[in-house]
Amino acid sequence: MPLWKIHGDGRNVAPDKVVAPDERLNWPATFAIGAQHVVAMFGATFLVPIITGFPVSTTLLFSGVGTLLFLLLTRNKLPSYLGSSFAFLAPITALNGGNALETPEQITQALVGVVVVGVLLAGVGFLVQAVGSGWIDKFMPPVVAGSIVALIGFNLAPTAWLNFSAQPELATVTLAAVVLFSVLFRGFLGRISIFLGVIVGYVVALFTGQVNFEGVADAAWIGVPDIHLAAVTNPDSWVFVPMFLPVVLVLIAENVGHVRGVATMTNDPSINKHTGRALVADGLATTLAGGFGGSATTTYGENIGVMAATRVYSTAAYWVAGGAAILLAFSPKVGVIFSTIPAGVLGGVTTALYGLIGVIGIKIWVDNRVDFSRPVNQYTVAVSFVMAVGGFAMSWGAFQLGAIVLGTVAALVIYHLGNAIARWRKSGADDGGPIPAVGPMGGDPLDG
Repeated sequence: MPLWKIHGDGRNVAPDKVVAPDERLNWPATFAIGAQHVVAMFGATFLVPIITGFPVSTTLLFSGVGTLLFLLLTRNKLPSYLGSSFAFLAPITALNGGNALETPEQITQALVGVVVVGVLLAGVGFLVQAVGSGWIDKFMPPVVAGSIVALIGFNLAPTAWLNFSAQPELATVTLAAVVLFSVLFRGFLGRISIFLGVIVGYVVALFTGQVNFEGVADAAWIGVPDIHLAAVTNPDSWVFVPMFLPVVLVLIAENVGHVRGVATMTNDPSINKHTGRALVADGLATTLAGGFGGSATTTYGENIGVMAATRVYSTAAYWVAGGAAILLAFSPKVGVIFSTIPAGVLGGVTTALYGLIGVIGIKIWVDNRVDFSRPVNQYTVAVSFVMAVGGFAMSWGAFQLGAIVLGTVAALVIYHLGNAIARWRKSGADDGGPIPAVGPMGGDPLDG
């Protein structure tokens, strides 16, 4: 029995139809759509190693390997690309004062945190497989989930400014291009505005002599990616692990949201049954990447955008994309070229990217109609946000808890303990659930 059934005539998709995960178009069309997925993931996936100091080629390799592993573990029924996770930027760069890592020792120490997060995420996946995902919604309700996702983005704002201020004119051009493309283009092109903005910024940098090509000519076209082994036997590495732990909650939210999104767009609720497998797969892919020097992975919203634009949810296209990423990883010259991207371009694009991470968290509140008239919800967000933006930190000797850890703990404690006290006292300060929808634009349906 073939892995995929041919959809229709293999060339066209009717306006009221979608290509299901177990279907495909003809191979030329499938390869073309796979190429679109490569373009969609590329912009964000290569930015993470550039910002963190991880090897670009190694990140691409484990991004592709992780995608294929994900497809295998979800039994080829859940389309997804596993690109580099931005949620890890803050804890990784914290090892070097908020800057990109500079030494192999720093990289191997950071990888321990990546491995730990991967193992924990896989463990959550096995638990979901056994008992279902209802407990996730209770432990991390919308106001908490949104806060954790958003505070990670806002905590990174100073890093964006550091790069932006290095070349402000170039950064401004890049940022303007990102925003312009997002509103100018429809469909797929609009969804890769970040990638297009980087291209514009890089071209401007070329014409103004702000790109350093040192090392590009010497890099081989074909070679093996750099491998760094996680320093799990180094006690100093484990000091940094607590900074990574809140990222588990972000990856849970991203994976659960991805599964539900695909189930909704394909009108196939049975896809939700694969939530546990998705968490296990992403966890193992992250563990594998962290063990050998690649960036941690997560399901990619950019590629959801490609599926929404094309209405092709075939996992065959993702096999193509994952394979292409692996091939690109074996070109050291590609990695060196990416490392020539100037600080100003990174500053412009990360100003948008980090803000968008925050917006994703806020969107969780909007989609779930969080009631911010309730004090518990107000303080859950207020305290965690100030901690994140202000860069709160606590240390005991070499052991340090950064702003993301403290903000995450604050959100969870305030929400759950505050709810318990408010309900015990019947003060009305607790989270009363989503506010009722009162009209398409939030107005009074009886008005007018």
